[in-house]
Amino acid sequence: LSSRTSAAEKEMGGAEKREKQYRAHQGFGDHHGGVTGAHTYFYADEAKCDQHMETFLRCIDASSGSSEDGFSAIKLTALARPQFLVRFSEVLVKWRRFFHQMAAEEGQAGRAVLDTKLEVEKLQEALAKLGIASKTESQQWFTGENLGTSGTVDLLDWNSLFDSRTKLSRPLLIPNRKTGQLEPLLLRFGEEEELQMKRVLQRMDVLARRAMEKGVRLMVDAEQSYFQPAISHLTVETQRRFNGSQPLIYNTYQCYLREAYNNVTGDVELSRREGWHFGTKLVRGAYMDQERERAAQMGYEDPINPTYEKTNEMYHRCLDYVLEEIKQSRKASVMVASHNEDTVKFTLRRMMELGIHPSDKKVCFGQLLGMCDQITFPLGQAGFPVYKYVPYGPVKEVLPYLSRRAQENRGFMQRANRERDLLWKEVKRRLLTGNLFS
Repeated sequence: LSSRTSAAEKEMGGAEKREKQYRAHQGFGDHHGGVTGAHTYFYADEAKCDQHMETFLRCIDASSGSSEDGFSAIKLTALARPQFLVRFSEVLVKWRRFFHQMAAEEGQAGRAVLDTKLEVEKLQEALAKLGIASKTESQQWFTGENLGTSGTVDLLDWNSLFDSRTKLSRPLLIPNRKTGQLEPLLLRFGEEEELQMKRVLQRMDVLARRAMEKGVRLMVDAEQSYFQPAISHLTVETQRRFNGSQPLIYNTYQCYLREAYNNVTGDVELSRREGWHFGTKLVRGAYMDQERERAAQMGYEDPINPTYEKTNEMYHRCLDYVLEEIKQSRKASVMVASHNEDTVKFTLRRMMELGIHPSDKKVCFGQLLGMCDQITFPLGQAGFPVYKYVPYGPVKEVLPYLSRRAQENRGFMQRANRERDLLWKEVKRRLLTGNLFS
């Protein structure tokens, strides 16, 4: 590890000393002032990120020593500057919106993400009409790319085009939705951001290699929606590198988001086309109040499903899609990270209907340590892979995390009461049989 870090620093050429310091912006999700949000890191240099990486390496080692086929969770807000994640997310969202804007002009508004396709010729004409690229230039965009061979371009092709275009010296221009004027897509994404992206990918590479060496899988936690596009993009980049023969890296999808199903189906389709294993952890989500408060303050559409019932529907819809993929390709794996008994029952029923056996180890379950043992233990006894999620850190930071988990699961108090009743029932049974400590 020391040699790897040393080489990386040499490659940076001392650039870290030239990076500018900055202060946090209130809109980035500070958890103070009555807002229950993630503990988010803002720092003037990269040293803290490296310290967090070292902590995650120790966690991987601990997971390896405590169980076989273990998991270790990592947070990209601890490995990258949040300001970088916000800026990169803005770039990704603008690029996707541009695609959907052109699709809407062709009468395809409202279609499922993978059903939305632009005809290459019409796309080239639209780009020329907008003044973004001449037809000759846009034809060169597809040169050497496996894009547009079917005569159409979907969102995955469009995102691949973004990856290749951003490497060119000429800035990629797109229309500003408010002014209608063309502006550089990477307006606020310069050399410093490129350097930060390189660093976070290097840190993820170090963690992934240690996880592979130790036989541990990595789960990348989800964050607020204004971080998440960048986090998912960086996670997929790491999956492309390390999920070739097995699902080493798991991406997390928050099903309280309106776009959850599109995000899941898009990434599954990408894994099919590129031949790597799709690994996911499905959760309901934990930042609902903060997300809605921020959306109202900044004047954009609420990204959260309107009701808890709609979130349940979204969770089961996403889960069912992944289970179908497991049945069809066997190159997908899912952790059902839920304290909801109905969701667990739904999963067991669908596994039986699809012929997915617990011993396949394609489906596992996860609950927080100390919560819902009446779900965890029967699953384990029945032969299902099941894990207890162990949060760690200073008490003042862990308690807000646990409070968000309680907020996420609205029936938490009812389940807590049920757990208490079940525990008393078990104590009484043991007392009556004389096996209190067995």
